[in-house]
Amino acid sequence: VQLQASGGGLVQAGGSLRLSCAASGGIFSRYTMGWFRQAPGKEREFVATIGLSDTTYYEDSVKGRFTISRDNAKNTGYLQMNSLKPDDTAVYYCAARQGILASSIGEYNYWGQGTQVTVSS
Repeated sequence: VQLQASGGGLVQAGGSLRLSCAASGGIFSRYTMGWFRQAPGKEREFVATIGLSDTTYYEDSVKGRFTISRDNAKNTGYLQMNSLKPDDTAVYYCAARQGILASSIGEYNYWGQGTQVTVSS
């Protein structure tokens, strides 16, 4: 499956963005989807994941602010980000795997190209 992330941009602290991850070349409903991010000089880290039955799991720092969702009919996943903070500044990547929820980078087989999110203070 091929993934295309979009929706990043520049936003002020406290603002919102919605990222999209368009999938092609596979049956999207059969994949668990995840979002990861990588800030400058830091390692890529887990943000959120959504499973085949819409079960979700979040990294602690985004709980209550970010919402992961999916629309299987549109082969698209989303990450709604509210109350953004400067620490959320990073390149955001979507990823997919055939299996249950996972938060480890190595458990994902398919990756999108990343979209830049910049939060100004």
